[in-house]
Amino acid sequence: MGYDYDMVVIGGGAAGLTAAGISATLGAKTALIEKAKLGGDCTWTGCVPSKTLLRAAKVAHTFRTADRYGLPPATPQVRLAEVMRHVREIQNQIYEEVDAPPNLERLGVTVLHARAWFRDPHTVSIYEEETGKERQLTSRYFVVAAGSVAAIPPVEGLDRVDTLTNETLFSLTELPRRLIVVGAGPLGTEMAQAFRRLGSEVVVVAADPVILPRDDGELSEKLKEALMGEGIVYQLGAFLKKVEQSGGRVRVTAERDGQALTVEGDAVLISIGRRPKVEGLHLDAAGVEFDKKGIRVNQRCRTTTKNIYAAGDVASPFQFTHMAEHMAKVAVSNALLKLPVRVDSRHVPWCTYTEPELAQVGAGEAELKERGASYAVYRFPFARIDRAVTDSETTGLIKVFARRLTGKIYGVSILGANAGEMIGEYAVALRNGVRLRQIADTIHPYPTYVLGNRRAADQWYVQKFSPTLVRWLQRIFGYRGRVLSAADLERIA
Repeated sequence: MGYDYDMVVIGGGAAGLTAAGISATLGAKTALIEKAKLGGDCTWTGCVPSKTLLRAAKVAHTFRTADRYGLPPATPQVRLAEVMRHVREIQNQIYEEVDAPPNLERLGVTVLHARAWFRDPHTVSIYEEETGKERQLTSRYFVVAAGSVAAIPPVEGLDRVDTLTNETLFSLTELPRRLIVVGAGPLGTEMAQAFRRLGSEVVVVAADPVILPRDDGELSEKLKEALMGEGIVYQLGAFLKKVEQSGGRVRVTAERDGQALTVEGDAVLISIGRRPKVEGLHLDAAGVEFDKKGIRVNQRCRTTTKNIYAAGDVASPFQFTHMAEHMAKVAVSNALLKLPVRVDSRHVPWCTYTEPELAQVGAGEAELKERGASYAVYRFPFARIDRAVTDSETTGLIKVFARRLTGKIYGVSILGANAGEMIGEYAVALRNGVRLRQIADTIHPYPTYVLGNRRAADQWYVQKFSPTLVRWLQRIFGYRGRVLSAADLERIA
């Protein structure tokens, strides 16, 4: 049977753009269907605007704390409308250079601004709002990359309050005097610091007893202490019960340990996570199974219908842009090349881009304990990384979980400046079986933050050279120096 296309991609976010680009590059006749502007959550409501806002907030904070560098501190006059205008300029720059339709069309991708839904495993209907016309397209393969939307909890009064989500936050033009952040995950934590540094009072209300519960507990606690030092107030272990609005003020009522807790502010940001966007796709018409967690896929990103694949937030527990792109590559490789490529869900790095940053890859300590793994913890503080000292960025710690005998790496957590950049080296190491000895033996440039990765790996050597081993060396070679204690070795390593 002849189809209109070899590949149709539904959704123009990170996963969809990657899938369409690779498909066309491989010679497949490809269409990309997206009803909104290409770029998806990352460009318009996620990574790009949030990191741009964080950078602006860091500049404001640097002015206020310039005495750390021997300069006179200053209080910047923050005009949120101008900051948000800068955010939009960065978004548009990235859109024009990467996401805009001409960039895909040059590869041979047909970009259709329309809403799509399945009629059967090989057919979708599309509705183009500009023309008001509905028509059908057929394709040999599909990749569903519809993304996700902000999750809104079923809380009394929430539907009657002008709440903010990541989809509306970056449209603000006036700085809230007091911002209430509901949720202590990555978005809530990042935006809490951003708005605090821009000048808002910030209160974080979260049901979890800790911030960033997926990260290392020790390091997330250190990060919380740093954020509290900047003036952020935390109300953790508090379950949201009611939200009210009156005269421009918002009142949030929560419950903690059976006691009512009330917080008032000028605005409330809901950041409790995201849910997959499956509504309106009529997946059942194509035999594609899904549930509240999203579309069900196997390790090759194939759905329950063999010619339909899914990638990104709509089908993954890891809602990261880099994971969306990875899944898109896996999906297209399996569909078009018949390669047995599988999703790598064991070595997924992530980072929360606060200051200091908190990054993770591989297994955490809680997971290792749960599975009864034999491991040692190799630690190295940022206060002993010379570049961190020169930059006055000494808050932080590198933690490596590895097998004591062989140095096989199980996982790494890093809290500190540029942790998101540093974690990449350990991600490569984990995926490719590189051990601590090899990292320790690799020359790293000085002075850099990534030298801290090597210094952390050096700790494996330090623990190898126990006093007992040194005494054996003295007996064998006749050496007569002082035998250093384990504490001595740790201090000088």
